[in-house]
Amino acid sequence: MIKKFIRKILGVKDERDPTQPVILGPEEHRIDPKLLSPNAVRVTQALQEAGFKAFVVGGAVRDLLLGVKPKDFDIATDATPEEVKKLFRRAFIIGRRFQIVHVMFGQELLEVTTFRGNAAVNAPKDEHGRVLRDNNFGPQHEDAERRDFTINAMYYDPATQSVLDYHGGIEDIRDKVLRIIGQPEARYREDPVRMLRVVRFAAKLQFTIEPATRAPIPVMAPLINNVPAARVFDEMLKLLQSGHSLACLKELRAAGLHHGLLPLLDVVLEQPIGMKFVTLALESTDARVKAGKGVSAGFLFASLLWHQVLEKWNAYRAAGESPIPALHLAADDVLDNQTDSLALQRRIATDMRDIWAMQPRFERRTGKAPYKLLEHPRFRAGFDFLLLRCESGELDAELGNWWATFYGADANERERLINSAREPQGGDKKKRPRRRGPRKTGEGDAVAAPSQESE
Repeated sequence: MIKKFIRKILGVKDERDPTQPVILGPEEHRIDPKLLSPNAVRVTQALQEAGFKAFVVGGAVRDLLLGVKPKDFDIATDATPEEVKKLFRRAFIIGRRFQIVHVMFGQELLEVTTFRGNAAVNAPKDEHGRVLRDNNFGPQHEDAERRDFTINAMYYDPATQSVLDYHGGIEDIRDKVLRIIGQPEARYREDPVRMLRVVRFAAKLQFTIEPATRAPIPVMAPLINNVPAARVFDEMLKLLQSGHSLACLKELRAAGLHHGLLPLLDVVLEQPIGMKFVTLALESTDARVKAGKGVSAGFLFASLLWHQVLEKWNAYRAAGESPIPALHLAADDVLDNQTDSLALQRRIATDMRDIWAMQPRFERRTGKAPYKLLEHPRFRAGFDFLLLRCESGELDAELGNWWATFYGADANERERLINSAREPQGGDKKKRPRRRGPRKTGEGDAVAAPSQESE
């Protein structure tokens, strides 16, 4: 006991036989079985009854140990993908780099993977060492060694309510430490996305990254450029929708990982208005996630990239381009630049363009223009974006207040607002435009906090 305490003080991990796990019973790990998905239990039970080993694994076990209901449940087994598929009516084998099975129960998707072996040393790799294909299966202890971090390398058996821990993950959870399994440089070279994952976990769980795990990241960050853009985008989306997006971006920046992913983020966060705008957008996103509400990816990326668009928009206008064409040119420049590093899906890019393109239209508050803008399918997202611009100090708050009132007003009040917007500024007696009647429309709802609902 004393020896173990001294080793812990010195930061030295206990030496243990990596083929033999520490087994913890329910009185030690204290996992609440009620937090488990009944369908995850069904899958492990069906596999075990067919003669296979089967465990809930990875992030689900980590969350269960932290007393949090997991969002997703992954299953690990010694059954091959073909053997798993035969046991379930709605099961589909997917994946090229590593085959997995998706088992569907209604709307719930469970991911079932076969234990991976250490034969990855012979797996096809690119010139930078990134593993391209890896369908080598092996025993459970090798599967545990192949997982990224100690806290994600534990296995829970619902039948016996026991946790199998091969790499001291339970200790690291208790100590709130993120530690990579194996030699950090080699593991990051195998899969550079692990550098993004460690940042996300550190911010989300409020864990400390162990020094040896953190040290290589600034030097090896450029390896992320060799990862398929779609994988990087998926990881960035998880990071931004984690409920801790602001903390994640700060951690990304501190680790030197944002270069190439979100270029000019340093510039934005060093400008008072830009920093306040991004902070407000991410705080709104985090609040929605924590409240169990949906988050629009289009709104998120439109917010993060807005000040790049704004800078280019101002440049085009200064060069003599009309405002609307200038905005479209600025959007094209920014989106084309991001396509190389983030595989923005066409639907998301379209939402972003719509949100940006609406912004000049909010300044037109006469005639039928406000009514036409209300009919835009992405109006609410564009309106929420406008409110963020006003709250950050980029625009006069009066514009946001006018639209907030107009949005929630009845037909008569809307007509009064349009008439007041026609009044000449500064007392000039300019000729008023011909009065137009309002387009018939129903009464709007009361204005809520920014919803990010662009879909």
